[in-house]
Amino acid sequence: MKKLEPAEIEEMPLLSRTPAEWARAVLAEPMRLLVDHAFLEKKAATNALELLTRWPNDWLDGWVETMTAVARDETAHLAQVTRILLRRGGRLERVHKNPYANALRLMVRKGEATELLDRLLISALIEVRSCERFLALAEASEDRELAEFYKALYASESGHYRVFLMLARKVATPAVADARWRAMLEAEARILGEQEMGPRIHSGWRP
Repeated sequence: MKKLEPAEIEEMPLLSRTPAEWARAVLAEPMRLLVDHAFLEKKAATNALELLTRWPNDWLDGWVETMTAVARDETAHLAQVTRILLRRGGRLERVHKNPYANALRLMVRKGEATELLDRLLISALIEVRSCERFLALAEASEDRELAEFYKALYASESGHYRVFLMLARKVATPAVADARWRAMLEAEARILGEQEMGPRIHSGWRP
């Protein structure tokens, strides 16, 4: 697949970068990677719907429209990845775990006034890392269908983290949101580095 031009690649605020070796390693087990990816999209859609109604007193202008749009996008991506999976003879598992996302969510200060801010920033973190990983997969895959699929997802998902970050800066002051964002970016790089290797979108890489 033709590599993306520099102008097509968005600068992302992540504090660690995924090597091409990671992408080549996880693509060696494409079916397991697709299963993990499907659950990632399912959780992303569910998360947007939970945010839609969990804090009705904190709605901002455009809150409902934004969350329903994100949920719609993620559900469409879920449909795409499951079609590819099923067409290739795979199927979804009944149980799935995501230790990366679970570790990130431990940073949410539940029951406090800052819970919504944290939920939005964690959503932004997961989206921006997923976006970076899709780009790595698109450029490394020798399977044309998967390469084009991941390239399209990278282009589509690149706006989601910015949406969550924008909302975070509205539910808190920009200074408070940005300080918390910087702390979470540092934690995310550490958490990702602690993940085990394997065919997962958010797996670790230790050569």
